[in-house]
Amino acid sequence: MKRNLHAGRPSSGGLSLNVFTEAELQDIHLGSLEVLERTGMWIEADDALDIFSDGGCVVDRETRMVRIPPHLVEDAIRSAPPKSFLNGRDPDQDIVLEAGRVYVSNFDEGIMIVDPRTGEYRHPVLRDVHEAARLVDALSDIDTYESAVHPGDVPEETASLHKWWAATLNTGKPVGTEATSAYDCRKLIEMATVVAGGEDGFRRRPLIGFGVCPVSPLKLPRDASEVIIESARAWCPDTILSMAMSGGSSPVTLAGTLVLHNAEVLGGIVLAQLVERGCPVTYGSSTTAMDLKLAAACVGSPELALFSAACAQIARHYLLPSFVAGL
Repeated sequence: MKRNLHAGRPSSGGLSLNVFTEAELQDIHLGSLEVLERTGMWIEADDALDIFSDGGCVVDRETRMVRIPPHLVEDAIRSAPPKSFLNGRDPDQDIVLEAGRVYVSNFDEGIMIVDPRTGEYRHPVLRDVHEAARLVDALSDIDTYESAVHPGDVPEETASLHKWWAATLNTGKPVGTEATSAYDCRKLIEMATVVAGGEDGFRRRPLIGFGVCPVSPLKLPRDASEVIIESARAWCPDTILSMAMSGGSSPVTLAGTLVLHNAEVLGGIVLAQLVERGCPVTYGSSTTAMDLKLAAACVGSPELALFSAACAQIARHYLLPSFVAGL
């Protein structure tokens, strides 16, 4: 089990960037509660609508809008565990997710690659997944593997299964997935159960983690809802990661975008906790600003760094582990 160093602990003088005061964090939280209660979220999957309805939300079946009462949001935040684990094929590579402890992963998901042998700029194939996972496994400063590239030489319907299996063969570190349906989740969990040595081994150390992205503004599409539901049922860690784009799909201001971003992540957390109270979730962000000339996301910009620092601060405020985009 790896426990990396803490960041920002007053006792150690570690680096910390606090974008907001506690009072400002509370303002963002209250703003998000108002958005979820008065505007609500658009939910595509029927089973997710049923879960929200049974949990006490106001559901409009015609418009597919779900309005979430503040007490349900607060309860979901409290029930989500402050500590969880990401497990790899090698138990020595497992990591602990808790407040202030920092790990590094590669990001995902590349749709083009420069061939390391020929220099050709091309679409990735399954061999590239094997090699990317092997590279991450050899880099001691990278703690987890995320789906680095998407192979185009396997059936699209089963691509997530091929990617997870290829990565797990080549690294003992925790492997994240790009599941896009309930079918994907169930099959990936079956595969991970076999690797774990059976259901008892999988329950002790789930060898798979999931991640989903709401669609800004305020939408949980079918794929995201299904992955949240299936991962919660299996008690697998799941990162709910908003990719709001300030000035495009969200307000142009930092605070306004964070209210929207926070509402989207909290909506996903509520769904997970309504399925299985206490299941592990991670607060995620790849939110940044839009380049107003090019209508493109500004990745690697100062704005992204501010959003990531702010979201990590919000997650600490909620006592949740976070996964945020780096530079």
